Amino acid sequence: MAKSNKTVVPEAREALDRFKMEAASEVGVNLKQGYNGDLTSKQAGSVGGQMVKKMIKAYEESMR
Repeated sequence: MAKSNKTVVPEAREALDRFKMEAASEVGVNLKQGYNGDLTSKQAGSVGGQMVKKMIKAYEESMR
């Protein structure tokens, strides 16, 4: 099964990009708009990990 990178809700792309930039800033990774293929695996992983931590925290707070 081929995987698609198409955004299901196009309006969400901008919000996701802002969220990613915010998470990157928090872990000290400098992202630029567009392609960031020059990041190390460690940098990319720390940005993704920070995003997951923030999503879990927001979900836990919404359950209170």
